[in-house]
Amino acid sequence: MKIKHQLAIFNALTRLLVILILWLMLPILVENVVYRHINNGLVEKKKKFIDHLNQDEINDFIQNSDDSTETYSQFSTLHSEFLVLSRLPVKPNQKKTTFSNDNRIIEGEENEYRILQYHFTYENQGYQLEIGSSLSEVNDLTFIIRFFIIIVLVVILLVTFLADTFYIEYLLKPFYKIIDTKIRRVNEPEAFDHTPINAKSRDFRELDLVLNQMMDRIAELFKKEKQFISNVSHELLTPIALLKNKFENLLQNDSLDDNAFDKIASSLKTLDMLKKIINNLLLISRIENNQYAANENINFHEIITDLQEDLQDRIDDREIEFSNNIQHNFAFTGNKTLFHILIYNLVTNAIKYNKPNGSIIVADGFWNDRYFISISDSGLGMTESQIEKIFNRFARISSDQDGQGLGLAIAESIASFHHIEIKVDSIISEGTTFRLLFPETSKHN
Repeated sequence: MKIKHQLAIFNALTRLLVILILWLMLPILVENVVYRHINNGLVEKKKKFIDHLNQDEINDFIQNSDDSTETYSQFSTLHSEFLVLSRLPVKPNQKKTTFSNDNRIIEGEENEYRILQYHFTYENQGYQLEIGSSLSEVNDLTFIIRFFIIIVLVVILLVTFLADTFYIEYLLKPFYKIIDTKIRRVNEPEAFDHTPINAKSRDFRELDLVLNQMMDRIAELFKKEKQFISNVSHELLTPIALLKNKFENLLQNDSLDDNAFDKIASSLKTLDMLKKIINNLLLISRIENNQYAANENINFHEIITDLQEDLQDRIDDREIEFSNNIQHNFAFTGNKTLFHILIYNLVTNAIKYNKPNGSIIVADGFWNDRYFISISDSGLGMTESQIEKIFNRFARISSDQDGQGLGLAIAESIASFHHIEIKVDSIISEGTTFRLLFPETSKHN
């Protein structure tokens, strides 16, 4: 997951947590505000009632009922409010005004009320005044407020999430530009773009500066490595060539006995093998350092046909049936010489590890919209552990076979140079298939 998405999700989660906390606290906040408002209204009504109260009005309000309870009750038309005045004994140290929530049945209908209870004494007689305000409308209003607020918070969450996403992407734009133009597209230090990135953030400007300095050091080391390779190729191959000439001259001496002749011939063979190893290692190094051009049109059918002609003697010696089933005219641009070496190494590998009277099939096709060339043999096959090691340098499947173990390492380097993926399928005693998967869109160094 990209950092911009991680930051946007983190911001969204923190806002969601804040919204959840507000949602949980909302009933308490609403109730406190609403109850305070209702309490103030009840106190105001109580004050008006008490201010205009006298004994005559009390006597008019309170009537004797059959159960000897002296009480006066008054209700609003919609039962939203009520007022009850009762005569009670005088109680010392009794709170004068209290507020509570209680259910009351008024004319057969039960509702929840916010009730003010006020105890007072008038002319040495105790009274209790109860003024109630219905909470049904308050509860409905609280639900509407909560519903409205949650919609507003959700909208705010979505809007801020989108705003964060676009803003974070804007902030990180120089970062992705550095990755795309200065890292991903750079195949060699000489092609590195030192143009400063236009970034408002000091952090990205500093990152760009440090990256430029690092690539300058890498370019210097890369240059020294190329020079070292050139020196090695000269310093090692020249003495080998001199020794080879001296040994060849010694072989022309008629005074040599058979034992000395065999030793000199063996030394010449060792020098040839050493020369091949050095040339192969230098080839791998040059490929990995992108010292080859990749601007030639490659005809795969032509390359396979030429290889078959060059290797026909070896194919006939092993009595192997070779089939060139290349059918598609796939256009690819690369280095023709290197690609010839790639196919050559895979085909010679198929000949070397094949069975007598076996077969080699070279075919092509498309797999998941990607062009491929496959080289299949009916040879010894390999285990999973052997497949994991075959592209290592100096690795050989069998110690009985000749070679330096660099053929497949060279093949992998050439394939990587052309952005080609190598897939290997093998079954013991049935054979092996090397499949070259080409990129969907040609990429060149």
